[in-house]
Amino acid sequence: MNPRVLILATAVALTLSACSKTGDQAAKPPANGAAAPPSQTAPKRKPGLWEQRVSNGDFVQVSRICLDEATDAKLSWWGAQATQDVCEKNLASSTADGGWRFSSVCDMGSGGKTTTSGLAAGDFNSHYQITAESSTVGAQTPMMNGTRKMVIDAAWQGPCPAGMAPGQMSLPGGVTINLLDAAK
Repeated sequence: MNPRVLILATAVALTLSACSKTGDQAAKPPANGAAAPPSQTAPKRKPGLWEQRVSNGDFVQVSRICLDEATDAKLSWWGAQATQDVCEKNLASSTADGGWRFSSVCDMGSGGKTTTSGLAAGDFNSHYQITAESSTVGAQTPMMNGTRKMVIDAAWQGPCPAGMAPGQMSLPGGVTINLLDAAK
């Protein structure tokens, strides 16, 4: 399998498989007993066009996604609301330094069982960065199994361009997918 396709598949899988739940269900106070920061509501991304640079250390894949408030709620930065029924665990909690820690365990059927954990930092208005490790076992396609580390650097580019609807992601080579359709 082309390594760039694998990076893209991993990034989309992270987006779709982390199975987010709504604010109060997802946000848990820190387990170490430390005082929680004032807000336990996960940050929302600013509506508009976001450029994402996904890297696994060897390759970088650049994509762009158009978001509005409704789409961001369905495709939160740590996962997709649409897949919450396949996840046995999904947590997101703020850290003392203002970042966010997240983890999930999701059964993706023929795509295997995926365990993901990571950290997110940034203001979510102009930039954020996610570092994550995802491990998949039991996938029917052997190349999907294994552990992968990745970094997603996302930067707000401005309003979505004409003709690009919320939920649409443009990929290298002129390919456009609708993440809302993919989450179904």
